[in-house]
Amino acid sequence: MPRDTQPLFVQKHLLILGCGYLGQYVAREALWRGMRVTALTRNETHAVALRAQGLGVIVADLASEDWHALAPREVDYVLNCVSSGAASAAARAALSPASASEDKLAARRRSYVDGMRSLTRWLRDAERVGTIVYTSSTSVYPQGGGAVVDEDSPTVPPDTNTRAGILTAAEQRLQRDCPPAPKRWFILRLAGLYGPGRSHLLDQVLKNAPSLGPVSQRLNLVHVEDAAAAIWAAFAAPATFANRVYNVADDAPAPKCEVLTWLAEQVGPISPDSAKTATVSAAQRSSRQVLDRIISNVRLKREIGWQPRYPDYRAGYAKMLSH
Repeated sequence: MPRDTQPLFVQKHLLILGCGYLGQYVAREALWRGMRVTALTRNETHAVALRAQGLGVIVADLASEDWHALAPREVDYVLNCVSSGAASAAARAALSPASASEDKLAARRRSYVDGMRSLTRWLRDAERVGTIVYTSSTSVYPQGGGAVVDEDSPTVPPDTNTRAGILTAAEQRLQRDCPPAPKRWFILRLAGLYGPGRSHLLDQVLKNAPSLGPVSQRLNLVHVEDAAAAIWAAFAAPATFANRVYNVADDAPAPKCEVLTWLAEQVGPISPDSAKTATVSAAQRSSRQVLDRIISNVRLKREIGWQPRYPDYRAGYAKMLSH
């Protein structure tokens, strides 16, 4: 976040809907900036931890309207970064593969689509709300084959029976149903999020475990610190920018085999060849589609001045490995 935007946030009120991995990161930064923060979570245990950090907490399901009467009537910023609340691991284990898959889809429909419906209803009744940011995903894009994908590229149609379609449906609900000015919205489509406490690729290498998916396809990644910076950039954007969609990804998508090999070289004694071989073997067994494309971040940089602190996976993982 540019230094000259810092005064914008002092003593302002931020409402975070779904205070998970990214939400907690933003909440900590908001408190550091002197903001008042209210967070919504479904989990009572999670709520205790959030209160201990100095947040006001509402325990409720975003998809319901139970939280409407508990939420502040005036907020300067809203961040919707809710995740799906699928069944517990034990509950999923008792389900058939088809039932488990439907459970995930049902949880996503409730969290993303029904949650957005509840949010837009609350927005209509709130007394004063400023900027709304919704963190979506680049998975809404169907393009592969090495295509360069920007915000004007077609997305998958809204479909509540696929993960990407559910996200598209949630985006369209915000675009269609968000009340007009002075409210404004931004949709941030995040690439693969990683950072301290969330490093699936590094964990694979450390455990010498195979990863699913083709290894020749490029990975589009973004460090959690840069994802949070994009949120702050949207909140601080000049009034001339409103109701916009931005891709949030680093500058250098790289083939998965390159990323895994580099990580293996950093951590040792795992050999790069063994990591690559294990991954190829897993890719041959996997039917999961991994799309090869380059997610463009040009619009986000050009319009509201965002720049990634970690422009590629080496920069991001090097800091993680140094701690």
